[in-house]
Amino acid sequence: MTPKGIRPFIGSDDFEQSKDFYRLIGFTENWSSTTMSYFDLGGFGFYLQDAHVEDWINNSMLFLEIEDLEKTLEHFKSLDLPSKFKKVRLSEIVHNDWGSEFFLHDPSGILWHIGRFAK
Repeated sequence: MTPKGIRPFIGSDDFEQSKDFYRLIGFTENWSSTTMSYFDLGGFGFYLQDAHVEDWINNSMLFLEIEDLEKTLEHFKSLDLPSKFKKVRLSEIVHNDWGSEFFLHDPSGILWHIGRFAK
């Protein structure tokens, strides 16, 4: 088996609002239907569904590994995401023994861990 990628499926409370959110933070919507879109960022992506299943959304977490954690956090802060999207929350950087990360909740509450591993 030679994997080429992995594409998780995530749900949304409000499909159009979630699409707006992901476009704003830098993802490209490469494909869309009335019930699902594919979002890509640098060759990595996920499927966003027009589906609200509370237990699924409340337990969805994704980890996005990036190189410049501080610059990414500052960029997200400059977008003023919490004032534009009701459920969005953005944390400060947390340092762990394995590396560092900050947290971003999308408009449905899906938790993104955005981080980098220690070298």
